[in-house]
Amino acid sequence: MRILTWNINGIRTIPQYHPWNTMKTHDDILNLLKADIICFQEMKSSRANLPKAVGIPPSYHSFFSFPIKKSGYSGVAVYSKIDAAVPCKAEEGLTGRLQPKPPLSSSERVSVPEAYPDEVLADDGANFDFASLDSEGRALVVDFGLFVLVNVYCPNDGTETEERLQYKMDFHRMLEARVKGLIEVEKREVIVVGDLNACAAVIDHAEGNLMVTRGQAEGMQGEDGFWERDVRRWLRSWLVSDEPGNTGRLVDVVRRFWPERKGMYTCWNTKISARESNYGTRIDYILVTPGLLPWIKAADIQPEIKGSDHCPVYIDLHEEIPHPTGDGTIKLRDVLGVKVGTEPPRIAAKFWDEYKQRLLDTFFGKKAEPGSKVSVLPSQTTPLPDTAPSSPSAAVGSAVILPAASTSSLVPAVNQLGDDQRVSQSQPLPSLTSTSVSKRKREPLEPVASSSKKPKADNQKLKKTGQTSLASFFSKPKPHLDPSPSSSSQTKTSKSKSKSEASPPPSSPSTSLPLVGNSLDADYQFALSLSQSQTSSPASPSRSNGESKKVWSSLLAPLEPPVCQVHGEPAKELTVNKPGPNKGKNFFICSRPVGPGYDRGKAERLREEVDPTWRCDFFKWSSEVRLEMARKRGG
Repeated sequence: MRILTWNINGIRTIPQYHPWNTMKTHDDILNLLKADIICFQEMKSSRANLPKAVGIPPSYHSFFSFPIKKSGYSGVAVYSKIDAAVPCKAEEGLTGRLQPKPPLSSSERVSVPEAYPDEVLADDGANFDFASLDSEGRALVVDFGLFVLVNVYCPNDGTETEERLQYKMDFHRMLEARVKGLIEVEKREVIVVGDLNACAAVIDHAEGNLMVTRGQAEGMQGEDGFWERDVRRWLRSWLVSDEPGNTGRLVDVVRRFWPERKGMYTCWNTKISARESNYGTRIDYILVTPGLLPWIKAADIQPEIKGSDHCPVYIDLHEEIPHPTGDGTIKLRDVLGVKVGTEPPRIAAKFWDEYKQRLLDTFFGKKAEPGSKVSVLPSQTTPLPDTAPSSPSAAVGSAVILPAASTSSLVPAVNQLGDDQRVSQSQPLPSLTSTSVSKRKREPLEPVASSSKKPKADNQKLKKTGQTSLASFFSKPKPHLDPSPSSSSQTKTSKSKSKSEASPPPSSPSTSLPLVGNSLDADYQFALSLSQSQTSSPASPSRSNGESKKVWSSLLAPLEPPVCQVHGEPAKELTVNKPGPNKGKNFFICSRPVGPGYDRGKAERLREEVDPTWRCDFFKWSSEVRLEMARKRGG
């Protein structure tokens, strides 16, 4: 039997990757993971937006917890295979306060009241806002008989406000208290799975050794430079270890199977393509109480599985183990959950109201009462006079019939129709059974002159102006002036002057081109410089086709990648996707992958820590590269 945990970074993300994009259903995706109990974190959905195929796949019982306020944020899920593991009980959250309607009875609850965090932390003296801590859809507690499974997504270990940092630490203490209640009060075996957003050891971070070295340079002892963050110290104290005075309750079972394995990371920063060089962290865990270790057959990560910025982590359980007394064996199927075929706990998604079978009339709103009025609106495609319906039945077939209760919102649309298309509001509307439809002939529409057509005189004037200059493609449009007698006379005067006087050069202050300032984009400035380098007369016959071709070639030529200064290798081009003023712009960076000690810039990386094997801090906007190319070709 296999238990698998995976931070999927959004339920809609997985189908974008191979081989998941070849799967026809969500059930097929779950089956391909080849696990009997599957735990997801970061669903990034909500109950209202969860597709039915994801909510109740036919091969699995499913349980979900979503944020109360934030939609598309956080969220966890547990899928248990119907023919392998049926849970005894299940709860949403860690406090026992998130209840369905009607609330769970005492027999349906996973624990007794004394085992919940509010009771466990009663003597702690701290003031916890349990309602807020349990409102972000971060935990599910599922009882499988042999063990209680806690699927959790801890707040991330980022640099945020003091209020948010306090929330993280309070959540960790609440999680620890929930597990403590299960172990000490109820004497249960526990498995904690999920994204804990913390590293348990120096070996679990790609830059762990650099942090240790930096701390020692600052006068710290041993590995204290790595353990500066509170969340890491909390996780270390929660785990069983050989350290003197250790009081940990849980075993990091994957590390237990691979004690010296380096690079066993489960999360990578996809924005810098860190997965290519395995520059990551191990923050996804399966933690078990020591009493479950005899059942564990194998444990590992699956970095080869794509679909998220995390990879799955799993453990395999033995089908049977020797009895502790030495008398016979204990079979897993006899102690795991309830009998196959039994209904799952009441919070399972299959019992949600939206997934229950409904009467047909509920899909079409309120059933129309006898004698109720309806409005008949003509369809969007109005028949031409010569193709008007010749029978009442044909007319009814081309109309849209709506309940009278919904016609109020459509009155403005009806009022916009012509008299020949509008149903008279002074007359009663026909009933559903009525077959009489007005056969009044529709008046042919008056032809309307197209606003896109212009008089021939204007076309002749446009032809006389000749080909416009390249600068006109980049200049701002001139404001439209309303025609008036005075303005028309001024226009005639200006036209006569333009015939007798030479046009000012593009560089003249009187030109209509916009001024080039620091606020304009570099590409725009470059285009203007190209256009202004041409002759003053746009329609001058002296310009050859070769010159025009040269100008356009320099503007549209593909960029030659610049060479990074440290490695002397061609850089690679990327695009800014982050919202802001630079979104959509292209830039070049060093083409080497990131790794421990890669150059993140002087502000974030000490010079003595830089490892030139990895990416350097080369950066250049693509517009600057294009401008340099033009200068080289022109000079």
